[in-house]
Amino acid sequence: MDGLSAVPDLVVSGRRLVTPDGVRAGHVLIAGGRITAVTGVDTAPAHVERIDAGDHYVLPGLIDSHVHFRTPGLTYKEDWEHGSRAAVRGGVTTVMDMPNTVPPTLDPAAVAEKARLVAGRSLVDLRFHIGLDPARPELLAELDPAVATSAKVFMAGHHTAPTVVRDPVVLERAFAAAAEGGVQLVLHAEDDGLFALLDAWWGDPGSYLEYERRRPRTGGIVAVAKVVELVRRYGTAAHILHLSSAEEADLVCAARAAGYPVTFEVTGHHLSFTDQDTRRLGARTRLSPSIRGQLDQDRLWRALVEGQAATLGSDHAPHTVEDKTRSVADSPPGLPGVQELAVAVWTGMRRRRPDEDPDVAVTRLVRHLSQLPAELFRLPGKGRIAPGADADLVVFAPDTPWMLSAHDVESKCGWSAYEGWTFTGRIERTLRAGRTVWDAASGTFGAYDGRLLGAAPAFGDTCPGAAGPGDTGLRSATTWDTTPTAALAAREG
Repeated sequence: MDGLSAVPDLVVSGRRLVTPDGVRAGHVLIAGGRITAVTGVDTAPAHVERIDAGDHYVLPGLIDSHVHFRTPGLTYKEDWEHGSRAAVRGGVTTVMDMPNTVPPTLDPAAVAEKARLVAGRSLVDLRFHIGLDPARPELLAELDPAVATSAKVFMAGHHTAPTVVRDPVVLERAFAAAAEGGVQLVLHAEDDGLFALLDAWWGDPGSYLEYERRRPRTGGIVAVAKVVELVRRYGTAAHILHLSSAEEADLVCAARAAGYPVTFEVTGHHLSFTDQDTRRLGARTRLSPSIRGQLDQDRLWRALVEGQAATLGSDHAPHTVEDKTRSVADSPPGLPGVQELAVAVWTGMRRRRPDEDPDVAVTRLVRHLSQLPAELFRLPGKGRIAPGADADLVVFAPDTPWMLSAHDVESKCGWSAYEGWTFTGRIERTLRAGRTVWDAASGTFGAYDGRLLGAAPAFGDTCPGAAGPGDTGLRSATTWDTTPTAALAAREG
């Protein structure tokens, strides 16, 4: 029997399903972990299990394309059991993990080993960004999509970034190889040479407020300009991570309007905090790129509201309290955020735009946390409530107020920069492949059997022609390859 015509084993119903066709009442019929139909009439047999979301929103499972779950080598900070618990409690059902581990994930063998270590330990489905090896940039020209479709490039270094590209010749070779191999580059776009000059001049910082003086906006502006020029020359698809300043946003928007295949991510913490918060929070909001001022935050919000940003990411990068309370010079940048991402952005949208139709706001949240990440990174079966998609669903109570305490934090590090925040909106239930992996009513989690995802067919040109300021240029896939793990295992013997 065809999977889409199978007898349902679960029905999720509600008056506010967030579908590609808009917010609507209906029933999501699920069989074998996939959505078989989205209908106005519940046609399933009476014995089938049902979940009634009532007036809560039902969202597609959220995708965080920027997490650091610290396996291997740094699991004293975070591990997949804790990181994936934080994810599903935040409505995230798929993550993409970064390669700056110990050792770093720089080749297919390292990806296979990382997959082996994670197997049976994850509540979420997953995909890995491979790391660019500065000694072997040509590897990107022949990268098998079963291994990775994206490669992380560090243009500046910090405590957990061991493979920084400092040589402009190597950076150019990486762009050329990625273009040849059809690999999406994801970039920490700050200029390491500029920072080295400033460090030599200023010396070690004496307070957290001095940190931005040594990691200023000019580092990002210079690096983004370099990226745009290399994209222009080679046609490489480039996605700039955790963009932090107004000038960088303007540069990327101008490049997109000129038809260049460059997109950018905005993080929850750059939307939530400003440099004034650092006066109170100190190391908790020490980040790389650093937190900027109010005008920058306002520009990033405009990028989100107007659809200029492609994705929202948490840059979930936990450190222990002991790490964070080192001297100012040695305290590493980074904070946990996958659990807080969706509710923090939702809270910000409702406070900044209180008169906006909540259906418009939630559609924006889904676009940047489900639909566009699935398209940009070719994640099979993800990003939408539609027949044939994976049955990853989130029941979201949009008006429920609640306060985050350290007791709520699922990350292994045990703390959050958002402690004491009163959020609007709460994740009531998270389902992956049609099974509950987080239930707020009982406070329980599901099975740690998340899958390593393969690559959906390419979406074609990620920047077709001149794009307007609100056009990401991404297109939806209609078919999915769902057998990556076997292919990866075969390649590794």
